[in-house]
Formats: sequence, C-alpha cells, structure tokens
Amino acid sequence: MGEIERAGVLGAGVIGASWTALFLAAGLEVDVYDPMEGAERKVRDYVLRAWSALEDLGMTEKGDPDRVRFHSEPSAAVVDAQFVQENVPERLEIKHALYADIEPYLAPEAIVASSASGLMVSEMQKGWRDPARFLLGHPFNPPHLIPLVELLVNERTADGVLEAAETFYAGVGKVTIRVNREVPAHVSNRLQAALWREAINLVALGVASVEDVDKAIWAGPGLRWSAMGPHMLFHLAAGPGGLGAFCERYGDSFHRWWDDLGSPRLTPEVIRQLADGVAEAAGGADVAAASQERDAFIVATLKATADLRRQGT
Repeated sequence: MGEIERAGVLGAGVIGASWTALFLAAGLEVDVYDPMEGAERKVRDYVLRAWSALEDLGMTEKGDPDRVRFHSEPSAAVVDAQFVQENVPERLEIKHALYADIEPYLAPEAIVASSASGLMVSEMQKGWRDPARFLLGHPFNPPHLIPLVELLVNERTADGVLEAAETFYAGVGKVTIRVNREVPAHVSNRLQAALWREAINLVALGVASVEDVDKAIWAGPGLRWSAMGPHMLFHLAAGPGGLGAFCERYGDSFHRWWDDLGSPRLTPEVIRQLADGVAEAAGGADVAAASQERDAFIVATLKATADLRRQGT
C-alpha cells in the first residue's frame, strides 16, 4: 500500500471531529460524512479549536485545516479514501447498515478502522461481505491529543492490514498496541473501568469525597502512569530484584487489597452522589472550560516528555 494522502471520516461527533483535526494536521485531505444537521459547522469549529494545541505540539507543519470536504452520503466520503476511520454510534444495526452502504465504493486497497470502544470486531465483521480490510482502531478521547490507538484483527483480516494500519497511525503521531485476543472493552477501557469501579466504591463507602478520590490519582500514581505502566513501575520499585522481588515482597498485601475491593453498581443513588461530588469539585466551571483545562494539561505533558520519548529514555 502506498503513502496515504486522503482519509475518510464517517461519523463526526466528538471523536470523529478530533480525528479530522489530527488527519488535517498531518497533511492529509479529509472527506467527512455525518448526517446530523449542522455537522459541517461543528466540525470546522472543533478543528479550529484543536488547531492551536496541535500547532503548540509542532504537529501542523504539513497541515491545512481547510483541506476537508463534507458529504451527505457515506459513499462519497470513502470513494477516494485510502484509509477510513469509522465513528458512528455503537449500535450494530447502524454500523452494519453503514458498512453495506460503503463497501461497493471502497478502493480495493482501502483500509477501514472502527473507533468502537465496546463492540467486538467479530460482531462488526458481520456487516461486511468481505471484512478482509476492516479492523479495530480504537482511540482514546480526544484522539488528536491522546496518542494511544488499540488495534485488533482476526483470522478474517487480510495479511498486511494490521501492519499497514500501524504504519499509517504512526505517521499521524499515534502510538499503537496490538490487542491479541477479543475481549469486551479491549485493553485500556478495561483498565480504567477497574480503577473507576474502586473509585466509586471509595466514594459510596464514605472513605473519601469525589474530589479527593480524583486528587489521589492526579497528585499520586497518575503522575507515574504518564511515564510508565504499572508493571514497569513496580519493577523499578523493587530495586535490583525487579518485578519478581516486588511480587514476593508485596504479594500478600495485594491479595488482601484485592479481596477487599468493592463491586458497586451505578444505581440512581450512587449516580446522584457522584454527580453532586463532581459538581462541587468543578466549582461552577462548565464542561467546555473543564475540557480546555484538560487539553492544556495534556499538551503540556506531551511537550515536556516529547524529547525524552524520542530519545527512548
């Protein structure tokens, strides 16, 4: 597969608009389809808001925010595309109908990646006559800033599609992982779901407030997690003995902690408790302001660590 110059984006909500901004910044021409009224205005506004952060990260040297076209039919958004990022709502009937619409119009070498966070590849493949060039390409929100993309293929995927997708995503600044076995929520969503479950449990038990539980993450292990994952961090924590020594030293403690972790449910009462806690912690700030604050922290972190990442340290 040659160098990719044109991408299609199907579904232009928050995730699709973010992908659009990233693809444009990388110098691609982008074709966008979304049936919602006002989609073009919303996407263009999103791209303009995202552009300053992408400029700050040095990611727009080849880019042009105006190299985007909008279409009223999904087939028109994919007919010239070499890579398609699909982001429509996570309902199988919607995705299957979309795949049936676009499949006759795709170029033979075009790759289609779904951003689906909760659906299985094997479920989505049923919407294709031939799913050989379809795979999971699940990002983390917002995709134009968070580098991670989770990739998953199976025995129905053509040879070379996974590697081509890895090359494409790397070219637009992404970091990919391979999900080797199909499980609900893939990898990173399972990890954050496990953490959130215990965060909810601590609030529900009255151990700490919503604000303090969140603070316990961003002022504590969250700082380390932005540098390395838990296995490597625990490996370093044990000194010369490494992870093996860490497990021997702290295994009984972890077993006790794991046995005591909760299994809360999002009942109306728990939801109200969490929502009230977040509102109190926000101190009146609206979602847009909080999102800008989040993005500013992400940009600052990415800028601060960029040289270290490139050096492999």
